[in-house]
Amino acid sequence: MADLLPFPRTPRSDRTRSDRLRSDRPRPSDPEPLWRHLLGDQLRRRRHDREETLSETADKAGVSPQYLSEVERGLKEPSSEMIAAIAGALDTSLIELTSDVADSLRSTAPSRGAFALAA
Repeated sequence: MADLLPFPRTPRSDRTRSDRLRSDRPRPSDPEPLWRHLLGDQLRRRRHDREETLSETADKAGVSPQYLSEVERGLKEPSSEMIAAIAGALDTSLIELTSDVADSLRSTAPSRGAFALAA
C-alpha cells in the first residue's frame, strides 16, 4: 500500500479582527479575488440598484432564483450564455458588465508589478 502524506494546514486568516476592521485594502500576501466573486458582486449591486428581487431578475433572465443567488454569492461559475442572459435582464451589456468587473479586479488585486502576456 502507498503511504499517506498529510497536507499542511494553513490558518484561515493570519490577520486579527482589528487588522480586518482597520483596512479592507488587500495586502500583497492576500490572494487575488476570484472573477466569479467580483461578477456576483456586480450583478447583485446592479439588481439592488434596480430594486428588483432575485425572483424578478431570475424570471427575466430565464434562470431559477436559486441559481441567480448562487451566481451572486460567487458559488457558481456561470457560462457566457448565462452571464449574457442575466446582464440582459439587468438592462446592461456584457461589455459594461465585464469592464466593471475588470475595474473592480484592478482596484482589489494586490500590485504584482509588471504583467506579461503570452502570445
